[in-house]
Amino acid sequence: MGRVVHFEVPADDPERAVSFYRNVLGWQAQRWERPIDYWLVTTGEEGTPGINGAIMRREGHTGVVNTAAVVSVDETARKVEANGGKVIMPKSVVPGVGFVIYFTDTEGNVFGAIESDESAR
Repeated sequence: MGRVVHFEVPADDPERAVSFYRNVLGWQAQRWERPIDYWLVTTGEEGTPGINGAIMRREGHTGVVNTAAVVSVDETARKVEANGGKVIMPKSVVPGVGFVIYFTDTEGNVFGAIESDESAR
């Protein structure tokens, strides 16, 4: 079962968005030390229900993107296409994490799938 484990909020000004969510919802954010404008967000205390996510510079899509943990992004890509969706960003490496793909569902919503990989750590 592909459980949602991460979300991404696109922003024209990520630092402004970080400030907004910190002030409104109390979220904590820390810039990820990678060559992209990406802020890791903690939405609550460890062990409480919910998920954490990120605020990132807007690139193309305009809505919040949820990402599900999967065993294989390759297999997920096959299932997406077989069921009427489209892969919009093929398998990519996320250093220290694993592999990710982004796709649209049959309604045009953008979604992600992430595969953990010990060799990427």
